[in-house]
Amino acid sequence: MFYASLKVIHVLSVVVWVGGMFFTLFFLRPAAAALELPERVRLMHEVLRKFFKAVLVLSLVALLTGVAMLLMHDTGPSPTAARMPWSWTVMTVVGTAMVAIFGHIRFVLFRRLSDALALQAWTSGGAALASIRSWVRANLALGLAILIVVVGAG
Repeated sequence: MFYASLKVIHVLSVVVWVGGMFFTLFFLRPAAAALELPERVRLMHEVLRKFFKAVLVLSLVALLTGVAMLLMHDTGPSPTAARMPWSWTVMTVVGTAMVAIFGHIRFVLFRRLSDALALQAWTSGGAALASIRSWVRANLALGLAILIVVVGAG
């Protein structure tokens, strides 16, 4: 029962995170493109500020529940002779990369956006948003790849 609870929490964390990236890239951003640059920077900063707070928690929950489930799995006679499905290895490696990429987005790129907003440097804010968008695209692609591998592996 505990393992099943961890799995539900893990999957929900990832669904909200990946779904939020999808929504932001394919629905919010195109709608915000109609705004003038200062309004677009302000709007996206506020949305991303709230979303990134949630993703900080969600990514850590996904990471911790994933590690807990791995530790509960039968790893064989020794840690070097692990008997976990190959899809779990992909999920572990790529998921860890996603958390690292999110760290870069949140603590480097979002900081640039915040600084640009504080200075009302709208062109710099637009450039920061473009950088964030590129990295979010990469993270979304990785998240969808994990989904395809894990569901496809059955």
